[in-house]
Amino acid sequence: NVGMDISVNPNGAYCAVEGLLSPDGRVFGKMGHSERYTDGLLRNVPGEKDQGLARAGVEYFL
Repeated sequence: NVGMDISVNPNGAYCAVEGLLSPDGRVFGKMGHSERYTDGLLRNVPGEKDQGLARAGVEYFL
């Protein structure tokens, strides 16, 4: 059951797909900015928003 309501799909992703992973697990595509779906959307909000995605990707291949 796909939910398109903002309470369960805050990015408005098509068919509620937010990310994709290749079959071998080495390619990851992430659509939304999950750290910015609340008040302050479309503004630069100060604070630590690092989710470590890029770092985890680099560490995987090292």
